[in-house]
Amino acid sequence: MPPPSTRVPTFGMQQRSERPDFYIREKTAENAEATAHRHEYFQIQINLGADTVHYVSNVERPFPQHAVAFILPHRVHLIPPPKGGRFVLINFDQNFLLPHLQCSPLDLEDVSIQQAPELTPFRFQAQVDFVLEGEPLAQVLALLDQMRQLDGNREFGTREQLKGCLLQLIGIVCRRYAQPLTALAAGNTAQRSRRDALARMTDYVRKHLADPDLDLKTVAAATYLSPNYLTHWLRKETGKTFSELVLERRMHLARNLLLNSTRPVGEIATLCGFADEAYFSRRFRQAHGLPPGQFRRRDAGV
Repeated sequence: MPPPSTRVPTFGMQQRSERPDFYIREKTAENAEATAHRHEYFQIQINLGADTVHYVSNVERPFPQHAVAFILPHRVHLIPPPKGGRFVLINFDQNFLLPHLQCSPLDLEDVSIQQAPELTPFRFQAQVDFVLEGEPLAQVLALLDQMRQLDGNREFGTREQLKGCLLQLIGIVCRRYAQPLTALAAGNTAQRSRRDALARMTDYVRKHLADPDLDLKTVAAATYLSPNYLTHWLRKETGKTFSELVLERRMHLARNLLLNSTRPVGEIATLCGFADEAYFSRRFRQAHGLPPGQFRRRDAGV
C-alpha cells in the first residue's frame, strides 16, 4: 500500500450512497477513490475491467478481472484504479444484511460462520482471492443487473428482493470457495490476523517511542487500522488504552535507563518521548512514587 497518512478518510453511507441502507453503482478509473480509506458500511466490489491489486489492511492481494472484493466496515483498504478500469460497487449497512446481529461492527471478525455465514468472505478477504468464471460469473452478472433495476425503482418489497440478490451473490462465492473458507474459519485465522496487527502496532510503538508526537492516529495509519478498530482491539486483548500502553512502555524504558546507565534525567526524558523534563519527572513520580533522580539513587544504594 502507498505510504500511510495520519489522515485516512472515513466515509459514511450518506457521503457515498444515495440511500442509507443499500446502494449499487458503477465506478470507472476516472471517478475511483485513489487513496487508502475506510468506510462505516460494508462494501462489495466486482472488477469488470483491467487487472489491478487490492490492499486490505497491510496485505496486498491480486485483483484481476472478474474478481470480487468483500470489505468489512472500518477496514483500511485501497484498490488502485487501472487505466480503463471498471467496477461495480455495492454499499450496504449492517442492519440491511444482518438485522439479527446485535454487535458492534468492530466485533464482526469474532462472529462465527455458524452464526452468520454471510460474513465469511468478508472475514477472509485478506487470505483468499475470489475470482469467478463460467456459470458462477454469469450468475453474479445477472444478479448485478437485477439489483441495478430494483435499486433504481424502489417499491414496497424491493428492499427484501435486493437483500435476496445480495445473499445469492455471497452464497455463490461461498460455494465456489467453500474449502478454503471453512478451513480458514476452523483455523481461527481472523484471531491470528488480529494478533498480527497488534504485533505490528507494538513493533511500531517500540521503534518510535522517543517521538513525543507518537499518537493513536499515527500508529493506526502506519499499521493500516482505523483508530477506533485499534482502540477496540487493544481493550479486548490487553485491557489497556493506547495512551496507557505507550506510557507503560515509556516508564519501563525510563526505569532501565535510570538503573543501567549514567545518562542525565533530561536525556532520558527525551529518549522516552517526553519533550519536557518536568512533565517526565511528574509522570515518573506518579507511576513509581519517587522522582527519577531519587529512584536512581535509592536503587543504587546512595
